[in-house]
Amino acid sequence: MENLESRGSRTRDSDRKTRIHLSIYDRSKFLLLFASVFAILTWAALAANPLLNIHDALSDQMHSRVWLLVLAVVEIVRQIHFLISELAAPYHGIWQKYFGAIDSLLHKFSDWTRYRLSRVIKAILMVCLLAVVLGAIYKETPVRALFLAPKALWSALPMLGQLLFAVFFIIIQFGAMFWFLSRGGVDTYFPDDIRTRFTDVWGQDHVLNRIRENLLFLEKPEEIEKHGGYVPGGILLWGPPGTGKTLMAESMAGETGKPFVFVDPGAFTNMFFGVGVLKVKSLFRKLRKLALRYGGVVVFFDEADSLGNRGNISSGGPQRHSGSPAIFGDGCHGGSYLSPNAASIIVKENFVVGGAAGGGGGGGGMGTLQALLTELSGLKKPRGFFNRIVRRTLGMRPKNPPKYRILVVMATNMPEALDEALLRPGRIDRMYRVGYPSKAGRVRTYEGYLAKVSHSLSEDEIDKLATITPYATGATIKDTINEALIIAIRNGRTSITWPDVVKAKQLKELGPSEDVEYIERERHAVAVHEACHAVMAHRVRQHMAIDLATIEKGSDYLGMVASIPPDDQFTRWRSEYESDILVSLASLAGERMFFDGDNSSGVSGDLESATTIASLMEGHWGMGSTISSHASNRRFEVGAPGGPKGKDDSAKEIRRALGDRIEDNLVGLLAKAESLLTQNRSEVLALAHALETYKTLSGDDVAAVIDGTPGTILDGRPYKDPSFIAKIEKYHEASLVAHRNHEKPDVQIPLIGEASLG
Repeated sequence: MENLESRGSRTRDSDRKTRIHLSIYDRSKFLLLFASVFAILTWAALAANPLLNIHDALSDQMHSRVWLLVLAVVEIVRQIHFLISELAAPYHGIWQKYFGAIDSLLHKFSDWTRYRLSRVIKAILMVCLLAVVLGAIYKETPVRALFLAPKALWSALPMLGQLLFAVFFIIIQFGAMFWFLSRGGVDTYFPDDIRTRFTDVWGQDHVLNRIRENLLFLEKPEEIEKHGGYVPGGILLWGPPGTGKTLMAESMAGETGKPFVFVDPGAFTNMFFGVGVLKVKSLFRKLRKLALRYGGVVVFFDEADSLGNRGNISSGGPQRHSGSPAIFGDGCHGGSYLSPNAASIIVKENFVVGGAAGGGGGGGGMGTLQALLTELSGLKKPRGFFNRIVRRTLGMRPKNPPKYRILVVMATNMPEALDEALLRPGRIDRMYRVGYPSKAGRVRTYEGYLAKVSHSLSEDEIDKLATITPYATGATIKDTINEALIIAIRNGRTSITWPDVVKAKQLKELGPSEDVEYIERERHAVAVHEACHAVMAHRVRQHMAIDLATIEKGSDYLGMVASIPPDDQFTRWRSEYESDILVSLASLAGERMFFDGDNSSGVSGDLESATTIASLMEGHWGMGSTISSHASNRRFEVGAPGGPKGKDDSAKEIRRALGDRIEDNLVGLLAKAESLLTQNRSEVLALAHALETYKTLSGDDVAAVIDGTPGTILDGRPYKDPSFIAKIEKYHEASLVAHRNHEKPDVQIPLIGEASLG
């Protein structure tokens, strides 16, 4: 088969040796037209004179319509000339040499103008032939007959009008229905309606600085266009929910003084095919009008993944996961004391990697996304009836459309779900991550919302509040301050205090505790369980600080120890993950140590957390006894050493070897946890007593009990008194006996006032 190189490019029309071949239709259309007119005139003559035969009628028409025959002959000669020029190159060359001036004169007009002029000439010819035919029918002159035709049409109008009314009524019905369905989902705010400014957006200064650049080009496009560039017309704001993406888009419109068009996420979801496309077209017609009137417009698509969703799941960033019974068990709420990164990994491994999170839908309806892509691509049609219709009819090119200053802003927390065609440059030119604010950003956000209410928090307390809420967004900070105000008002005050904020934080993170009371032996067991977690976290984990410890039962936990990072940290180390595992295993080691080898089912979530992190350390992160990656071995089907094996045997051997290494690592860390808890036995029992007494302790109070220092709501110094520790030991022994016999302890829990400070 002949390849492209041997065939070469298509010959230019100016380089052809012969004329371009005409189609059969172009070669015969005028001859067919003349023949049809001649046949109609002959039929009219026969109808007017019944005594006239066909031969005489044809003869009369040939004598009376000589001009028609002349036109037909001229057309035949013209087509013969074209045919010879198409077949014989010398003939075509001679014609171009001596008569090429005619073509040169015609080609002085543009192709567009010549096309329009040819249509006008053909229309005039059709009108003339129609006048001749009507003149023969009405026995009038052609010009008079042409004006008599509307009269005949008017006489038939009642019947035609009924038919047309039925047709137009059906069309109007469908048009009205689709027009009605295409309304809604789009809200327009004019410059005077928008009072939001960049100063109202806190904690995202690095993103605002880049957005200011986009707005500069929107207001002064010549700054970049005069140098050959173009104004970036699309911005994607992506990041976790509540970080201020919508507020940021609103502030753009407020800063520029341009209209702000808000597009609802469900605006393009409709039950009828094609309505979404109509909505897109209607939206951009509106945007173009606003852009011309106000010099620019900002349009904001919230939850943009509803338009371009391809069903992918977002990997997300480090988050504060509250856990799930399916992952962390129903006993200890095991993920709460983990670092946010470790908890996020566990959730992701259980739900995302395992494939439990299914794909999404097609994004706003068939054709909607394609229509949006077309509107965003920059292909602008001529606007205006006169510009599009009248100028074209007169053979004039329509004026080029104006440059519409439309800034398209989209927001999503699932950027991976957006279609790649939507994110290409020219549609979405810049993508900014609106992530969790830094500590400085959180301090500024807290200050901004606290300035709107009455409060007594000091700068140090605001700084501490920002520290203990590491992944708080603008929305969660606003909600926390509002909840603190509600708590203050409920207590008969109008000013927020530090305890109000702490209580509001606990309510938002943990939810309200269930109003249930443990029996004495179970209360003591839960307190020991959580005390083991807390003491281990306090002793071995330096990259996390204890936020609170509680034994108040919640919706999906019996008790919990929550931890927070004291600093914004973006890397994780082997020692940190090992300390996470030690904190997880502390519950199992502690229960076995304090309850004579017995342990509860509440450690199941802790063991799953520890195993998941140990598996990733050993098989993925290079933090184990081997270097190879289990993920790569599984992907490339690498077998275990020791001889050839089948595929199934090889996979089993890899899993068995990996499982053995993970188990060895966990056994070693469990032994280390037992040793550390043995060294801190009195601290565990002291903290368990404090939890039984107060139910919920802050991180400062937990440290006060362990270290024997004053805390915020309790004094930890009595817990270093040997006589008081002895009473706590006696109470524990009674609880242990009650645990074995399923009965009530015969010793009451000692009171803190019974201790002597010496």
